[in-house]
Amino acid sequence: MKLDKDTFNLSELEGLRKFALLLGALGLAGCVFGFCTHRDQFFYSYLTSLIFWLSIGLGSLFFVLLHHLVDATWSVIIRRLLENVMITLPVLLFFFIPILLNLHDLYHWSHADAVAQDELLQQKEPFLNPAFFSIRAVIYFLIWGVLANKLYNTSLKQDNGDGRGLALKMRNISGPGMLLFALTCTFASFDWIMSLDPHWYSTIFGVYFFAGCFLAILAFTTLTLSFLQSKGVLTDEVTIEHYHDLGKLMFAFTVFWAYIAFSQYFLIWYGNIPEETIWYLHRWEGNWKYLSLFLVLGHFVIPFTILLSRVPKRNIRVMTIMSVWMLVVHWLDIFWLVMPNLQKHHFHFSWLDIATFIGIGGTFIYFVCKRLSSQPIVPVNDPKLQASIKFVNV
Repeated sequence: MKLDKDTFNLSELEGLRKFALLLGALGLAGCVFGFCTHRDQFFYSYLTSLIFWLSIGLGSLFFVLLHHLVDATWSVIIRRLLENVMITLPVLLFFFIPILLNLHDLYHWSHADAVAQDELLQQKEPFLNPAFFSIRAVIYFLIWGVLANKLYNTSLKQDNGDGRGLALKMRNISGPGMLLFALTCTFASFDWIMSLDPHWYSTIFGVYFFAGCFLAILAFTTLTLSFLQSKGVLTDEVTIEHYHDLGKLMFAFTVFWAYIAFSQYFLIWYGNIPEETIWYLHRWEGNWKYLSLFLVLGHFVIPFTILLSRVPKRNIRVMTIMSVWMLVVHWLDIFWLVMPNLQKHHFHFSWLDIATFIGIGGTFIYFVCKRLSSQPIVPVNDPKLQASIKFVNV
């Protein structure tokens, strides 16, 4: 791949796009086979993979909204990369259609006979029913798609228009956009993950999911920048200072994720109410306990220890390794949230976990690459671009 230093247009991405598309096609072929032969496992693996890639898209949307709201300088140089990720969110609506058409395979509350025999599900039926669930899902994706397209198109207009005026317009969009994001992200996590066990509830669950989303996009962004620079792209524009700030945010949200996870666990443990504690009991049976303990170490202790000091955050190799690590443990975290509803006492990994991951992920990466090659890779007319390139941590 090559970068035109005058226009910041990225070219020769065809090989990467074809590889991503081929990988996606192979994964989707595996999905079709899994749907026909291992239907139960397929839907839980599919939901896990879909939530993982969706979390990266949602994390990018939040980052862009936050960037405009605080009028940040350092992140201007990486903003277009994040915009190219968030604009793929509507694509993921297509992948959500199989979930909507097969709710019975995932959600206990979607069975009329189960609701008829369960008083609690009867009380929740006005909210947890297939029709309203589907309507909400469409609304979530509609809001995310409108916000992403509005910000993305305004950003492209800024390349050839009023840099300061359009920057202010994007900031004005981001205010109400952040409120809409908070509501939709929270309720989507309730609907798609928490309602897998309709008897359990946690009012903090949406924040837990959001923390994982933001960690995922920080890791994905760092990994993408490292890959681009290894190909000679943005080697002078993205500096160690930008990696340092990404590392600081990664460290901060590692602590935030752990704080929210522990708060949720501690309050449930302290309350000791059976209908709440049963959720954690399921994740402590059989070999699930080992994955639960690993998440404590892998999602908090290890990244906290490594990213605590300044030096690792200013080492691109360390940041790249940590980004891969964070994405792996983020996937395991989603697996830990979803899969105990199928594998009650012992977990095991399935080839469908891989097939659904590369099927959705390959398509996702293809569309990201397509956007990267269609427009300048940085916001060339942003009034803070040069300040972002010359940014130095103090």
